[in-house]
Amino acid sequence: MSILFSPLRLRSIEFRNRLWVSPMCMYSAVDGVPQEWHHTHLAQFASGGAGLVVAEATAVVPEGRISPRDTGLWNDEQRDAWAPIVQAIHDRGAVAGIQLAHAGRKASTWWPWADARGSVPSTEGGWTTTAPSAVAYDGFDAPIALDAAGIERVVDAFAASARRALDAGFDVLEIHGAHGYLLHQFLSPLSNRRADEYGGELANRARLLLRVIDAVRAESGDDVPVLVRISATDHAEGGFTPEEAAIVGGWAADHGADLVDVSSGGLVAHQRIEVFPGYQVALAETVRQGGRIPVSAVGLITAAEQAERVLEEGAADAIFAGREWLRDPHFALRAAHELGAEIAWPPQYERARWR
Repeated sequence: MSILFSPLRLRSIEFRNRLWVSPMCMYSAVDGVPQEWHHTHLAQFASGGAGLVVAEATAVVPEGRISPRDTGLWNDEQRDAWAPIVQAIHDRGAVAGIQLAHAGRKASTWWPWADARGSVPSTEGGWTTTAPSAVAYDGFDAPIALDAAGIERVVDAFAASARRALDAGFDVLEIHGAHGYLLHQFLSPLSNRRADEYGGELANRARLLLRVIDAVRAESGDDVPVLVRISATDHAEGGFTPEEAAIVGGWAADHGADLVDVSSGGLVAHQRIEVFPGYQVALAETVRQGGRIPVSAVGLITAAEQAERVLEEGAADAIFAGREWLRDPHFALRAAHELGAEIAWPPQYERARWR
């Protein structure tokens, strides 16, 4: 019996398997509104057997977008555009999730295939960014430090976007606290130089993340799973550590989170990451053991047997993948075939099931 293709239940939602699609930015929205590209992109993974399909980092406010081409959920037009995409995922048997995000000091940047790099100037549609402290990401424009009122607006925006996501039909909400974006910027002493109740010791640096979890849980009620993505290390001296990540994971559970999606890095340009297959699995295991909360592993997990082994060894409860789904949108069907797991295939694809 394959663990990878066994069901997993979080609150009221049962996932048909534990091989999930990570949120991946497409930089293809118009004024925050997802397009036909997003519909095709996300629905194909559900046809390919994914247990959970999580839509990309979706900004809770306009100034929270990574780039001017990011998706959003700060208005009802965006909500209504997401609804048919969610329905397409459901129609193909998968659970639909969305990652709610605020990019903080890493907002207002060019999309990957633009001719320019760094911050987008106001003359090209860019904007002034915000952060816990007025400390710029290397090569980007300096942000403005959030004041108390600004912090309240961030919390309220996450709550409002969570409500729109639920109204659009999403089953799962993920809070983006990783990869150097706003909530991660508060968590790390490398970017958080505040002297108030949001800076200094870990409990203060985690305060905004926990408040956002509280606000999203208040909107979602008791039935909706709430996930939290964190970077369990900054890969830089003096930064956020795996031991702190485990503590924050436990606090997240206490505040109503159901699973921590464990990634790493993204906060500073001088990070040093040793990359190899499954390079973040040990971080997931640290958070799972120390945080007393289910976790997912992600990061160069590209093969069925590799993913199965991570679960067998107890390092994680589910597997997120990104690039492998881009290479093969039917990753789960292929993985099940390789493991000999009995799963439902779309009848249109049955001819490929055994031979």
